[in-house]
Amino acid sequence: MGTVYVFFADGFEEVEAFTSVDVMRRAGMKVEMVTVTPDEIVTGAHGIPLLCDKNIANCDFYDADLVLLPGGMPGASTLEACPELRKLILNFAEKKQPIAAICAAPMILGKLGLLKGHKATCYPGFEQYLEGAECTGALVERDGNIITGKGPGAAMDFALAVVDMMMGKEKVQELKSAMCVN
Repeated sequence: MGTVYVFFADGFEEVEAFTSVDVMRRAGMKVEMVTVTPDEIVTGAHGIPLLCDKNIANCDFYDADLVLLPGGMPGASTLEACPELRKLILNFAEKKQPIAAICAAPMILGKLGLLKGHKATCYPGFEQYLEGAECTGALVERDGNIITGKGPGAAMDFALAVVDMMMGKEKVQELKSAMCVN
């Protein structure tokens, strides 16, 4: 298995990002936290600083298996404005490789036209950006190669859906048992 790249900018939603990274690492996945800003340290929407593993300018993503976009504002807007990240997402979509986005971040996929004809969910109020999607309001939606999550309260379900897509139900059950998740 290659690497999962999780992208960060100031204003990211900590619960979504940290839960995703933690659960995927517990599952044995290689996870890299990548900033799209010049600073290696980004600060979450609730003031928690994070030292990222890499800067997008120094990555070639040759080993990328999954792209994950945490929500939070203005983090999601900053991710959307990053040309290198948009190019990577479009490349993943073209190859039907896994893409996961939660909270405000599904708007990035919607604005790129990647959710047309797909079921998706997002933070309430961001549905207008999910162009052509069937917005379900569910905690998590998996449609083809794309997983979307609703918001902070969906973080664990979202992270487990990513593990399920990449490693299967047996690994999810193992994690749920180890973490006391119902």
